[in-house]
Amino acid sequence: MKIILLENVRKIGSIGEIIDVKRGFARNFLISKKKALFASKENIKEVEKIKQDLSKKDQDRKKEAKLVQEKIKNKNYEIKKLSTENNELYGSVKPTEISKVLKEIEKVEINPSLIQPSKEIKSIGDFDVFINLHSEVQTQIVIKIISQEETK
Repeated sequence: MKIILLENVRKIGSIGEIIDVKRGFARNFLISKKKALFASKENIKEVEKIKQDLSKKDQDRKKEAKLVQEKIKNKNYEIKKLSTENNELYGSVKPTEISKVLKEIEKVEINPSLIQPSKEIKSIGDFDVFINLHSEVQTQIVIKIISQEETK
């Protein structure tokens, strides 16, 4: 299915580019998240007109992402969780929980879908977490999981 990108999408393409993607990916992700439009003649003309505005918006988003990156880059954050005797957690730490910690401590709003732990966080210890703030701006933080019993 041919679509026109309305923003830079990592590993896919840049603003105004007409690309061919699978129908499900186009409908369920790109078009539903307003990252793309169907490549009809009218839409192609429309995107040509608003291309400058789109790239300006993208540059603004990139600046914001860089500010957030500078704020959280290479920092360590602690999360207290209940654990068993052999340091396994009851459940796991999900990106939504990491997002809440970043919001509380740094006052930055990060969508959980942009947070990617290097591996599943199911035990006590330090874990690298990658955050895709923009198609061109990524950063890394360390999440330290500590047992709740230790703090009592």
